[in-house]
Amino acid sequence: MSLLVTGWSHHTSPLALRERLHFGAEALPKALLALREHLGGGGVVVLSTCNRVEVYVSHAGETGEAADDVRAFLADWHGMAPQELDANGYTHEGRKAVGHLFRVASSLDSLVMGEPQVLGQVREAYLVAEAEQTTDKILRTLFQKALKVAKEVRERTEIGAGTVSIASVAADLAVSIFGDLAAKTALVVGSGEMGELTLKGLVTRGIGHTLLTNRSPEKAEELAASYGGEQVVFSDLARELHRADIIITSTGASEYVLKPSDFQNALAVRGQEPMFVIDIAVPRNVDPAVNELDNVYVYSVDDLQEVAERNMEARRDELEKCIQIVNRGADQLMQWLQGLAAEPTIITLAEELNALRERELQKTLRALPDLSDAQRGEVEYLTKRIVNAILHHPMSQLKREVGHHDPNVVLHLAKRLFGIGDKP
Repeated sequence: MSLLVTGWSHHTSPLALRERLHFGAEALPKALLALREHLGGGGVVVLSTCNRVEVYVSHAGETGEAADDVRAFLADWHGMAPQELDANGYTHEGRKAVGHLFRVASSLDSLVMGEPQVLGQVREAYLVAEAEQTTDKILRTLFQKALKVAKEVRERTEIGAGTVSIASVAADLAVSIFGDLAAKTALVVGSGEMGELTLKGLVTRGIGHTLLTNRSPEKAEELAASYGGEQVVFSDLARELHRADIIITSTGASEYVLKPSDFQNALAVRGQEPMFVIDIAVPRNVDPAVNELDNVYVYSVDDLQEVAERNMEARRDELEKCIQIVNRGADQLMQWLQGLAAEPTIITLAEELNALRERELQKTLRALPDLSDAQRGEVEYLTKRIVNAILHHPMSQLKREVGHHDPNVVLHLAKRLFGIGDKP
């Protein structure tokens, strides 16, 4: 079995493309099952976040063919032309695929390096695939190891020190635009984890007044009360928009929450006083056409890169420590993965030795007809113990050798040594 990842991230692909490739929570289970069927089996996990859409696959065929099949499926699923995906994506296999996932889970490949949210996203992607039974032994071990490596990175380094997230970067951008926020009003649209983090960041940075809205009024009311803000009924969002100097959106809506007409009406009430919009949702919550309006300045998640870079400067010294942990974990996983190549040979060796044991046991028992059933059982148990003792060291050593050397060479030698499989 081979392992690969095919993906599109903020490093390689524009936001507009990632929006089209995005899998919502409701669509993902069905997509996983359809994709595995399209690939003809194996294991599949899909990671879909604001920064990336990645498909992890374990398969029995050629890596190039599997990657092509993934791209063909995604193009068909999302109603896109295949060539739209070819120029913007990437494919890693084997050791590179393992290292890539470990870096992603450890937030070393994020827009905001060190942000903790991505670890939860990786865990959720794995759990959804587990629930739909689209993982296999390889992907199950890969993702469990990725979560352990990410935990070690956070515990043993300072890469996540302080407050680092896309939400905190959005709040920093508001400060860089306005300076003093004491006289400003911010409207946070969305009361999920990102919405709460954004609200907390704005309050910490001295925002004068906060408005909070969400489709679920109970959650919005709870957060507004916790942070001294004011709840806005979601259905009244467009009518209340004019009150906000800063609008930060982070809902999971699949359609635009705010459109040009909403801002045109708000600007008219505000006397054309500028409005700044930071849309950190993927898919975007704000229609890109809003960018064409005068006095409305829209920043998407990709526009936060420059602020994120400044935010990360203090953590760059920790990066080398993180990479060492990631590389060590990837090496361990690859040794295990290569060790899987020894399993068919080990199984065959055990079967042949036990078949030999059984033949010789029956000869001996026929030669000793006066043995009681208990004595016959003791003799049989003795032969099993002897065979298991003989097999233990060769099996363990074979797994280690295959994990550190060319599996084909090691297994060929083992087969010749024990006289199993293809004989010279």
